[in-house]
Amino acid sequence: MKRIARSDRLKRQRGFTLLEMLIAIAILAVIAVLSWRGLDAVMRGRATITASMEDERVVAQLFDQMRIDARQAATDDEAGQPAVSVDSGRLQIVRGLFEAGRAPRLQVVRYRLSDGRIVRFASPPLSNVGEVRRSLSASDTAPGWSAIPLMSGVGSLAARVYIPQKGWTTKMSDVFAQINENDNNLKVPQLGSAPLPRAVSGVQVAVGARNLAAPITRVFLVGE
Repeated sequence: MKRIARSDRLKRQRGFTLLEMLIAIAILAVIAVLSWRGLDAVMRGRATITASMEDERVVAQLFDQMRIDARQAATDDEAGQPAVSVDSGRLQIVRGLFEAGRAPRLQVVRYRLSDGRIVRFASPPLSNVGEVRRSLSASDTAPGWSAIPLMSGVGSLAARVYIPQKGWTTKMSDVFAQINENDNNLKVPQLGSAPLPRAVSGVQVAVGARNLAAPITRVFLVGE
């Protein structure tokens, strides 16, 4: 009886065999690989989401600044020429500049595509039409001008303007023709006391980038 009890006790105290240990290690290795892949996928997804959110924030900031500039655009009379003009890879707006405790002034702002970045150039505050004309003919790097990069990784910047009763155009000759037409209409006695209408009432901007399937397009009202 003692020998039988001792044998049973030895069986109960026996440890894992080598085969059992190898099987356990293999199972743990598989679990570790699966866990690492899952964690890696989560981290990659998180990085992608973070990058997308940052891109959306930059795009929103760019278009919000354009909307503000377009909304505060001066009239063609105040600018002495078209207050909104477009060119290949460029949007220019003569806008009102309003600061507390100071008389309203004007400012020329340009959105230009430069080395894959959209940069907002802004002139110093302007007090009269003469200063506006000099700023319109000045370069973006003239003294007193500021330059703020708003978006990088941009492949294209396209803009066009909307002329009431005529539609969208990228030709500035259409804008000048509309200004002349508006000016001639004011010479009619019945319309002589009316303010000169805006030649451009809207602007459309399309921004293309390498990571975008199609350009992002926004429309802004001018002087809303």
